Amino acid sequence: MNQHLPPLAALLPAPAPLLSRSGWAGLLLALIVVCALAPVLNLWVPEGSAFHLSDYAVALIGKIMCYAICALAMDLIWGYTGILSLGHGLFFALGGYVMGMYLMRQIGRDGNYKSDLPDFMVFLDWKELPWHWTLSDSFFATLVLVVLVPALVAFVFGFFAFRSRIKGVYFSIITQALTFAAMLLFFRNETGFGGNNGFTDFKRILGRPIATQEMRMLLFVLTGVTLLSFFLLARWLVKSKFGRVLQAVRDAESRVMFSGYNPIGYKLTIWVISAVMCGVAGALYVPQVGIINPGEMSTAASIEIAVWTAVGGRASLVGPIIGAFLVNGAKSWLTVTAPEFWLYFLGALFIAVTLFMPKGVVGLFDRIVRKGNEKETRA
Repeated sequence: MNQHLPPLAALLPAPAPLLSRSGWAGLLLALIVVCALAPVLNLWVPEGSAFHLSDYAVALIGKIMCYAICALAMDLIWGYTGILSLGHGLFFALGGYVMGMYLMRQIGRDGNYKSDLPDFMVFLDWKELPWHWTLSDSFFATLVLVVLVPALVAFVFGFFAFRSRIKGVYFSIITQALTFAAMLLFFRNETGFGGNNGFTDFKRILGRPIATQEMRMLLFVLTGVTLLSFFLLARWLVKSKFGRVLQAVRDAESRVMFSGYNPIGYKLTIWVISAVMCGVAGALYVPQVGIINPGEMSTAASIEIAVWTAVGGRASLVGPIIGAFLVNGAKSWLTVTAPEFWLYFLGALFIAVTLFMPKGVVGLFDRIVRKGNEKETRA
């Protein structure tokens, strides 16, 4: 009788594809825009043409793509795991400072004081580099530290926080306090991070001028490819068994524990991955914007990351990316046309999304499409 039973593999549902056919088409289109269309419009289309992509637009879009990586990282822990962090600006800034230290060493003797030390150290009468600048002249070591430093800080904090079963608003407050404490530390001149001014006036990266049009476009392409790669990684994570456990932790953590799973390991893993994503985003942000200072660790900066995620739509992956572009595009426009109203607009936007669009822009779009399909069905 058992001989006629189908094999076990035939009884199991087929694994869901990473992306649908339209999803892969959209990803390919985005890749073409980032790697081919944008460089052509910026480098080869004349400035007088209506199709020319200006250097300002390249810098703005590149900066927003860095923010979109942070929003995607926030979605993994907030949208899919139910952990609201108000301190992810810390990990973004740590990655930025690691890259900034390398860029400061690349200045060499081209600074105002013609010294091997960064200008701010000469001004403060420092005689040698502090110990934590030891590997800052190596690009390879910088890439490793961009990942390692945020990961280590996130692991240590998350290990004790999750083991202590700190949840909800208490966890959010503690992450905000951690970021604020780090900001105060980096403000101090004796820590060797440039104090209030931070790092700026970068000259070169890998020995090549950083302010050229070609280098800016290269950084733009790298940022876009990194954003798309992180999106695929996040999609793979949430589609896997690991991602399903995360969503179960979000919805009913006690039930997950009774089922034999240890939520601490899952939460700690996704927390570290999310921190690393923000660190990489910060490292890509600094050479494009040209500055990094403790202001990136402000509580407002971390709250904005949560706002982008909420506006776009939590637990959707693509929603936070859309939210980052919408909010920062509006910020770029409003801070020029009506700077005094920007913060009021941001607060009103967050309240409106919370009250009327709990699933964000993506959820509103899905609702409109669903209603349209229902009308067609009735007709």
